[in-house]
Amino acid sequence: MKIKKKTIVFSIIIILVGIAFYPSPENLPIKYVDRQTEEIKIEKVAGEKWLIWLYTNPVGEISLHSLVKRKFVSSYYGDMMDSPKSVDKIESFVKEYDIDLSIAQKLEFSSFNDFFIRKLKKDARPINMDSNVVVSPADGKIMAYADISDQDFIVKGYMFDVTEFLNDTALAEKYSGGSLIIVRVCPTDYHRYHFPVSGKVSPTVEIDGDYYSVNPIAVKKIIEVFCLNKREYVTISTQEFGDVIMAEVGATMVGSIIQTYQGNMAVKGEEKGYFKFGGSSVLLLFEKDKIMIDDDLLKNTENNLETEVKMGEKIARTQKAYDQLF
Repeated sequence: MKIKKKTIVFSIIIILVGIAFYPSPENLPIKYVDRQTEEIKIEKVAGEKWLIWLYTNPVGEISLHSLVKRKFVSSYYGDMMDSPKSVDKIESFVKEYDIDLSIAQKLEFSSFNDFFIRKLKKDARPINMDSNVVVSPADGKIMAYADISDQDFIVKGYMFDVTEFLNDTALAEKYSGGSLIIVRVCPTDYHRYHFPVSGKVSPTVEIDGDYYSVNPIAVKKIIEVFCLNKREYVTISTQEFGDVIMAEVGATMVGSIIQTYQGNMAVKGEEKGYFKFGGSSVLLLFEKDKIMIDDDLLKNTENNLETEVKMGEKIARTQKAYDQLF
């Protein structure tokens, strides 16, 4: 009897190992639009093979839901990136992903995270200071929705649940029929985020959650990821744009979301905080009829393409200013 049990256990282990090492399916390339050239490009994804394994392999999915999505895993990896030993990873990362360090304030780093959260020179990201303009809060790839109650979200057939995302039914009502802008910050991007508008800032609301990846590879499998992951948000009260929700969403291997601003006033373009190691996202929610998102961002989103933007670039304007143009 004992021999049979051992045989069964051994057989199960062999099967699981076999499944774990079974080749993952080919992933469709992640295409995006380079806003400066209007070219369609293919994203070079950091850790792509690992992501595909986690989200498509049965053993990978078990690992994802039982272990990888947990906070302690991302925190542990984040701590490793704070270690002085992690400096050795910087050179190869910069070379592989063609990181431009000429715009960084410093070139010597004490750890990988120190490099990862590097500050840029003041003139590296010009800020559009037109009071009628919303600027991108971060470097990254944008998906934009003029009316979240009337459009599919990321994956066809899934509608963004504002109530679940904000964890506040009364507040969610305010944004019914409003606009949504998602900036996906890749591991290869500048990882500090800035205020997209000026105004009075509310206290931060923190919502605990998991740490699923926000890469399109993952979002196609777990489309409600933004409502599952850890997130923090504030309301920025403005004269021009109404009350704007700015939310930071954690993701796999994001060690921490760090808020660096002080006081209760936001100045457009000034730093709000940064993400430690990993990919993450910044979401902006606007009330109905308050803004007009730039046409190219909406068009690319309709074509299921993200648009690469830089922090400080114009991404929308007030509805009033738009109406005066036409």
